[in-house]
Amino acid sequence: MSESHDAARTDGLLSRALRPGVTRRELWAWAMYDFANSGYTTVVLTAVFNTYFVSVIAGGQAWATLVLTAALSVSYLSAMLTLPTLGARADARAGKRRLLFTSTLGCVLLTALLAIVEPGQVWLALVLLAASNYCYCVGEASVAAFLPELARPEAMGRVSGWGWGWGYFGGMLALGVALFIVAQQSARGVEAAAYVPLAMLTTAAIFALAAVPSFLWLRERSPATRRDTQPWLRRLRAAWQETGQYFPDFQLLLICAACYHAGIAVVVTLAAVYANQVMGFSMAQTMLMVFTVNIAAAVGALLFGFLQDRVGHRPALSYTLLGWMIMVVVAYLAVTDWVFWLAATLAGLCMGTSQSAGRAMAGALAPANRLAEFFALWAFAVQLASVVGPLCYGGVTWLTSGNQRLALLVTGLFFLAGWLVLRKVDFARGRQAAISNAV
Repeated sequence: MSESHDAARTDGLLSRALRPGVTRRELWAWAMYDFANSGYTTVVLTAVFNTYFVSVIAGGQAWATLVLTAALSVSYLSAMLTLPTLGARADARAGKRRLLFTSTLGCVLLTALLAIVEPGQVWLALVLLAASNYCYCVGEASVAAFLPELARPEAMGRVSGWGWGWGYFGGMLALGVALFIVAQQSARGVEAAAYVPLAMLTTAAIFALAAVPSFLWLRERSPATRRDTQPWLRRLRAAWQETGQYFPDFQLLLICAACYHAGIAVVVTLAAVYANQVMGFSMAQTMLMVFTVNIAAAVGALLFGFLQDRVGHRPALSYTLLGWMIMVVVAYLAVTDWVFWLAATLAGLCMGTSQSAGRAMAGALAPANRLAEFFALWAFAVQLASVVGPLCYGGVTWLTSGNQRLALLVTGLFFLAGWLVLRKVDFARGRQAAISNAV
C-alpha cells in the first residue's frame, strides 16, 4: 500500500512539473546527458588533467597555469563566437539533437586522445584540451535548450535542478573510477604519466555510454523556424541588438551570468591547482576534495530547485551569489585543511544551486520558438566568463609572483558584480516579453 502510494505521489509530482506529452523516460534521458558530460568537467577540467598538465606535462614551470587558462580561453572564445550561429541554424532546421550528437562525439573522441599526450608535449595537450572543451560547450548549450520543452514554466527550477543534481552523480562516478586508478597505481609506485592516460580513457567511455539514452529518447519538439541564418559575427550582433530591443531583461540576465560564471569558471578550472599549490594537497587528496564538492553540489541542485520555484527565480539566484561571496572569504582566510574543506563544501552547494538556477531562469525568459538560439546566447555569456575569469586569476597570480590567495580574493568581485546586475532584472516583465514575442 505504501509503495503504491509513493509511486502515485511521484507520478503526481512529475505530471505537475512536466509539459503534456513528456514522459518520465524522456526526462531521465535528458538528465542522463548532464550525468554523462559532468565526468568531463570533473576529471579533465577540475581534478586530474589540469593538475597533471601543470605538474607533469609542463614540468611545474611558472607559466604552466597561465598557458593552461589561455588554451581554455581560446576554446571558450571560439564557442562564444560560433554558438549563436549554430543555435540559430539548429532552430531553423529543428536540429538540436543533431548538434548535440556531433558535439558529443567530438568531445568523447578528443578526451580519449588526451591519453596519448606524454610529458613535455605541451602543445599537443593544449590543442586537444581546447578542442575537447569547445565540443563540450556546444553540447552543454544544446542540451540546455531542451529544458523549456520538457518543464512547465512554474516548474523550471526543480526540473533544471533534477538534471544538474543527477549530473553531479555522473561526475562522481567518473571521478570515483579515476580516484581508484590513481590510488591503486600510486600505491604500486607507478608514475602519473602511466596512469593518468587510463583515467582519460575511462572518462571518455563513461561519457559515451551515459549519453546514449539522450539520443534514443529525447525528442525534438520545436518546429523548424526556417529563418535565414547570417554569418556568425553578423548573427551575433543582430541577436544582441534584438535582445536589447525586445528582451532587455534577458540581456541583463546575460550580463549577470557573464559576471558570476567568471567566478565559477575559476573554481571549476583552478580549484585543484589551488589545493595543490597553496594548501599542499596531494593528487589523491585533491580528487577526494572534488568528490566532496560534487556531493554538495548534487544536494544543492536537487533541493534548491523546489525553493527556486517557491520564492522565485531572481531571489533564489541572489541567495546563491551571496553564498559564493561568503565562500571566497572563507577560502581566502583558510590556512588549515579543515577550513579549506569547509570552503570547498560551501562552493559545492553554491555551484549546484547557481548553475541550476541560472539555467532555469534563462529558460523562463527565452521565447519558445527560439530556444536553441537564446540558449546559445546564454552559452555565449558563460563562455565569455570562462575566458575572463581564469585569465584574470592567472594574470593576478603571474603579476604577484604566484600569490593565488590574492587571485582568489579578486575572483569574489565577479560574484559581487553579478549580484548587483541581477538586482536590475524585472522577471515578470521579462517573462511577458518571452510570451509575447514567441511568434
